[in-house]
Amino acid sequence: MSATETRGWFSPGDCRLEDFRAVVEQTTDLADYPTAESVRSNVLIYGPKLSGRAATEAGRREVQAELARALLDGPGIVVLAGAFDPGVVDRASEVFRAIIDQQHRDGAARGDHFAPPGANDRIWGAVDKFALRAPEVFADYYANDALALICEAWLGPDYQVTSQPNVVNPGGQAQVAHRDYHLGFMDREQAMAYPAHAHLLSPVLTLQGAVAHCDMPVETGPTMYLPHSQKYRPGYVAFHLPEFTGYFNEHYVQLPLARGDAVFFNPALFHGAGTNRSATVKRMANLLQVSSAFGRAMEAVDTAAISTALLATLKARWAAGREQEVRNLITVAAEGYAFPTNLDRDQPIGGMTPPTQADLLARAVRQGWDDSQFRAELAAQQRRRAPEGESS
Repeated sequence: MSATETRGWFSPGDCRLEDFRAVVEQTTDLADYPTAESVRSNVLIYGPKLSGRAATEAGRREVQAELARALLDGPGIVVLAGAFDPGVVDRASEVFRAIIDQQHRDGAARGDHFAPPGANDRIWGAVDKFALRAPEVFADYYANDALALICEAWLGPDYQVTSQPNVVNPGGQAQVAHRDYHLGFMDREQAMAYPAHAHLLSPVLTLQGAVAHCDMPVETGPTMYLPHSQKYRPGYVAFHLPEFTGYFNEHYVQLPLARGDAVFFNPALFHGAGTNRSATVKRMANLLQVSSAFGRAMEAVDTAAISTALLATLKARWAAGREQEVRNLITVAAEGYAFPTNLDRDQPIGGMTPPTQADLLARAVRQGWDDSQFRAELAAQQRRRAPEGESS
């Protein structure tokens, strides 16, 4: 779909499988990426040549431009072979396993966006937990320059790293093919409410990555990818459609990874974790979601105070049938986006995102809550969303 064909909003009618095939059924040409070592299953593989070319300031910029081009206009995915020292990875794995063991002792279920709760072992908010539990190991791990190189290439400076180590146990089932944050964490109708240009903007605000914390032969179910699919413009609508899911299931690729390898991809790439068909391997990867510095408002707004102050007015206008006014006011008064949050306590169970502050306010208006009930529910929600140590 060309820019001139893009209407204001994408819909299922814009999603044609023949157009999708024209985008994804192309070959990645190694000659277009001089720093890459090889192409495997249409995916670019980078190795020792990468750090060598990035050793000078000019070389670093050239390499970063190449990586960004690969993620935007190329296959949408790169493997940085040997990006992390295996010894450092092993020390980090010990920390992650200790955190997971504590979660098991606490009896806490871990909700997942695209898999049933309990299917995997996942650590939400792991950057904080890792740093507080083992600061020296954390420092050795995140001092990694390959990580900085590609994050700067895609997002520029001042990015923010979040991390969710994930263990898919033997027998763990594959995820449904999807795109990722932001619009990928919405159902189809929610995504369709955002204009087409927002669909094109969202992927450049986030970089997805995964560091292999064990050797991952294909039978362990490393992530399934469909190279070049990030370039399909209405893809945040299309991945919900069965014909696109079916195509993905027939054409995805999986790459075996060694401990310390890292994969980075455009969040608009169609992908999903694979089924772990091994008998004994607990497949561990540290899933990285790195966000642009620009994903923030200019001013801090106390939406809890505004919501509380407006509750009586909103209820009166709702009762008077002025429903559109109420919806408009809730958008201004309350936080309408689910993230960032503390996913240990505020889990995406029963949906891909937890309820928002705006959802809570709308419920209070519809059900006629009094001020004390709303304040109590709002305080409970704020406690769930607060970082560890700030829940009281």
